[in-house]
Amino acid sequence: MTRTYTIAELAREFDVTPRTIRHYEAEGLIAPLRSGTRRIYRPRDRTRLKLVLRGRRLGFSLAEIREIIDLYDAPAGEAAQLKLLLDKIMVRRRELEAKRRDIDASLRDLDAVAQNCRRRLASLTLDKAEGGMR
Repeated sequence: MTRTYTIAELAREFDVTPRTIRHYEAEGLIAPLRSGTRRIYRPRDRTRLKLVLRGRRLGFSLAEIREIIDLYDAPAGEAAQLKLLLDKIMVRRRELEAKRRDIDASLRDLDAVAQNCRRRLASLTLDKAEGGMR
C-alpha cells in the first residue's frame, strides 16, 4: 500500500501551516484525495509541495512554479522541465545580483551619511566644549 500523509503531517514536516497547504491546493498545485472532508496526500502531493516550497524560497511566483511543475507531466517531460527551470534560475539570479548591487550602493551611501553625521557631531561637541572654556 502506498504511503499517505495527513495535512498535519505535511505541515509539520515542511514547517508550514495547514492553511498554506490548503492555499496551494486551491491554486491547483497539489491535488489530494478526499475521504469525506479529510484530505489524503500521496507521495506525488508531498513531492509537489516540496517543489512549491523550494520554488517560493528561490523567489519564484506561484505561476512560475506551476509552469515548471506541470512540465514534468508534459510530453517532453523532465528534460523540458529542467531546461525551463535553468532558464528561470538564470533570470532570477540576474535579478538578485542587481538587487545586491543596489543594496551594496545603499550601504555605501548609508556609511557615508553616518560618517558625515559622526564628524558633524564631533565638531559640535568640540565647539561646545571650547565655548564653555571661554
